Amino acid sequence: MSAGLILVVCTGNVCRSPYIERLLGAALAPYDVEVASAGTHALVGAPMDEGSARLLAAAGRSADGFVARQFTAQLARPADLVLTATRDHRSAVVRTTPNALRHTHAIADFADLVAGAEFDTVDGRSADESFVAQLAAGASRRRGSVPVRSAEDAAIVDPYRRPWEAFEQMAAQVDLVLPPIIDAVRRLDIVG
Repeated sequence: MSAGLILVVCTGNVCRSPYIERLLGAALAPYDVEVASAGTHALVGAPMDEGSARLLAAAGRSADGFVARQFTAQLARPADLVLTATRDHRSAVVRTTPNALRHTHAIADFADLVAGAEFDTVDGRSADESFVAQLAAGASRRRGSVPVRSAEDAAIVDPYRRPWEAFEQMAAQVDLVLPPIIDAVRRLDIVG
């Protein structure tokens, strides 16, 4: 079974999504899950923002080699799961790639959907379907049974061109939403 591809989307692809890409990618590397990122209005070719790179270094990860890229339907098609910084980004992804609707979530909403949930392999799915695709399907089935955050609470703050405190706020928000996602992949890997 392939492990899967997660695409993380924000606006410029220089602050939030690359920061999440590198942290989530490192945490999910033992499960052979690939994590990539893009921006709905990307600063194409730009390196990771200095603030996000600084936070990443403090977390023991590197921003080396990162280059921002524009979100396209072509990038979304092979993704088993698309995680967005905000619900507005989710809407942009779905407008561009309507067939991504069921496996595209604001990252905070997705964390709520998978937190503590027991996911099993899904009956009727092919044996080569990824853990990530199974996790996305399981999360979608839980919609309606998990309390919904406010739009503001579901958004990861955009620190671009803002004071250092905004970067710290972004990092704190990311620190809260990544553990349930990482744990859900780990638990599904054990079941699979």
